[in-house]
Amino acid sequence: MSTRAFITGVSGTELGAAEREFIHRERPWGFILFRRNVETPQQVTSLVAELRDAGGEPDAPVLIDQEGGRVQRLRPPHWPLYPPGASFGRLYDIDPVLGLRAARLSARLLADDLNQLGITVDCLPLADVPVAGANDVIGDRAYGAEPDKVAAIARAVTDGLVEGGVLPVLKHIPGHGRATADTHLSLPRVDATRIELERTDFAAFRPLADLPMAMTAHVVFSALDPTQPATTSATMVTQVIRGAIGFQGLLMSDDVSMNALAGSLAERTRAIFAAGCDVVLHCNGVLDEMRDVARETPELSGKALERARNALASRKAPKPFDRLAARTELDALIDRTGAAGA
Repeated sequence: MSTRAFITGVSGTELGAAEREFIHRERPWGFILFRRNVETPQQVTSLVAELRDAGGEPDAPVLIDQEGGRVQRLRPPHWPLYPPGASFGRLYDIDPVLGLRAARLSARLLADDLNQLGITVDCLPLADVPVAGANDVIGDRAYGAEPDKVAAIARAVTDGLVEGGVLPVLKHIPGHGRATADTHLSLPRVDATRIELERTDFAAFRPLADLPMAMTAHVVFSALDPTQPATTSATMVTQVIRGAIGFQGLLMSDDVSMNALAGSLAERTRAIFAAGCDVVLHCNGVLDEMRDVARETPELSGKALERARNALASRKAPKPFDRLAARTELDALIDRTGAAGA
């Protein structure tokens, strides 16, 4: 069955009739969940099944942003809290082996939570390298300020997700760490030289170029393209993401409805595909916007279809796992940084 090259959110905790009809007709490749979609484990499991049933694809990917810290869609009382990415960086500074161990354990536990709900993709890890003066939209979500350290922790997070049967999405390629604005609200412009970007921002993503999926940054890098953010820049996609970084997996946009992007939803969608992204992401669950995006979205075909198939085929069954032992060990490791519950 053919699908369309977009991922969509929905408005609530169950599908309305109009949403179900939209999904059945437009056949999105995948779905993404947010806090507005979450109440209880039974409800989330039912919604995930509803989404796949409406689209007619039992293996359709269902995504979520479940990082830990500030960005955690599944939260108490039904799901535990997890530490933010920066806590792994602090532990890494004490002992790199323990920092990587904690990152892997946290991701493995996150994957276990998602697996129980039928969610198959986590929008994690981050390889963004923050700098002084940057907007706090990344902040303590980042693993550190050195590219090698960030890449090492991101790899440990990836390994934990994969061991738990959950696919990772690398974000925000080619780097969101220097952004001086929140892309939900406005378009950031980064004026660092290409040499500096290659040495820092891009360098953190390069060791992770083998990941199956990545999400773009709505950020202008003036040294390479002075007008278009990476998401809608053919220069950034071709020369940097596919070229200098070497990422060859499925490339999805960050949310097309964010205010960093200019123009109508239709214009933004066309620009995303023209730049070379494989899939467009729309998150807010507003049905009229979903329709605008769908009208401009092609069938998933050619190289994009091949990348999508390869990404889904890379998902493995979860390995045996002692959840209680893993959580106990993670908490003990994080306690060493003073970041427990952060």
